[in-house]
Amino acid sequence: MSRGSASVLGVNAFSASAKMNPEVTCAWCGNPIETTGRGRPKKYCSHSCRQRAYEQRNNVSGTSIPADAVILHPQRYAELKDSLFELRCAAEDIATAATENASAAEMRQLCDELVTLARSVEKIR
Repeated sequence: MSRGSASVLGVNAFSASAKMNPEVTCAWCGNPIETTGRGRPKKYCSHSCRQRAYEQRNNVSGTSIPADAVILHPQRYAELKDSLFELRCAAEDIATAATENASAAEMRQLCDELVTLARSVEKIR
C-alpha cells in the first residue's frame, strides 16, 4: 500500500467515524465541542481544559498511575456511586413497568427520567 492510498483510507475512516458520532465532547470536562470539519479534531473545548489535562498528566508522570487514569476526590466518587445506584433503580422501574403492562405515556416518562439520569452520570468531571 502506498503512502497516498493510506492517507485516503485515513480520511474515509475519519469521515465514517464523524458520521457515527456527530457530537464531539471535551476530553476533560465533557462539554460539546463545535467541529469545523477541517484539520485535526479538537480534544478540548478551551485552553483551561487543555491546561487541566496537561497538569494531570504531568502530576502522574514518574508514578505507577497510568497517564489516562481518572482521579476522583473521595466525595466525588461517593456522588458518582450514588448516581449509578439511581440509574440502576430507574432501569429497574422501567423493567417493572414493562412487566406490569404500563401505559405508553408512563413508559415514556420513565425512559425520559432514565436518559436524564444517564446524561448527568456521563459528566464525570
